[in-house]
Amino acid sequence: MDQTYIKYALAFKAVSDESRLKIINMLSCGEMCACDILEKLNISQSTLSYHMKILTESGLIDSSKNGSWMRYSVNHSKIEELKTFLSNITNDKDDCSCKNHKMQNLYY
Repeated sequence: MDQTYIKYALAFKAVSDESRLKIINMLSCGEMCACDILEKLNISQSTLSYHMKILTESGLIDSSKNGSWMRYSVNHSKIEELKTFLSNITNDKDDCSCKNHKMQNLYY
């Protein structure tokens, strides 16, 4: 189970930055060229590259090369997976670790 938490922690870390959230929001309308993202965010190319590296490594954003520019799009299946994970850990369930912990404390 710990590997699951690590995997999702990387995705949540990726969205913990204001610029990266803006990028995801822009890409929600469809695929975009890095040049268009640069223009809308008014950031340097190296800063955009840094953000896109984090987003693509987390799996939230897909990338493809188009000539000399990169094109980016939202990985909708990964976003849905992240939503499901968050829903699962925030909803009450029979095998909840906090319930198991409370039950163990009853015997002390």
